[in-house]
Amino acid sequence: MSGEAAFQQVHTLYSDHHGWLQSWLRKKLGNSCDAADLAQDTFTRLLTARNPEVIAQPRAYLTSVAKNILVNWYQRQALERAYLEALALMPEPEAPSPEQRLLILQTLHEVDAMLDALKPLARRAFLLSQLDGMKYEDIARELGVSLVSVKRYMQQGFRGCLALME
Repeated sequence: MSGEAAFQQVHTLYSDHHGWLQSWLRKKLGNSCDAADLAQDTFTRLLTARNPEVIAQPRAYLTSVAKNILVNWYQRQALERAYLEALALMPEPEAPSPEQRLLILQTLHEVDAMLDALKPLARRAFLLSQLDGMKYEDIARELGVSLVSVKRYMQQGFRGCLALME
């Protein structure tokens, strides 16, 4: 499908179903502002898809894309809440400035997105190593994979971290 045809398809989907999708998201989220943002994110994702396809059931397709975006949004919200709760427990002189808080939250979002881009076993291996301090051999046993696989998973995780630093 050509770029122009793909754009036209998304434009038609937007015209025909934006109001419905935003209403569906508003019911899920309980507020209009976040629903509007996530509806826009859904259509933006459709515009940036590499291989747009002919969509036989637009609302089912939009719901599927929106659910993925909604899951990511909930994860970001949970991450922010956990950070703010940890921050609230810090003594006042140690608490970061508002600018530092923003930078930390942005970094947490980037790390979360990087981890989310890893395949599930790679993400799990990386987290077991980096957060739980497990040795590669123990991770291999835990996940039921070879030691070579664990090393490959760790390389993927470290490459993702390095890419964030560039």
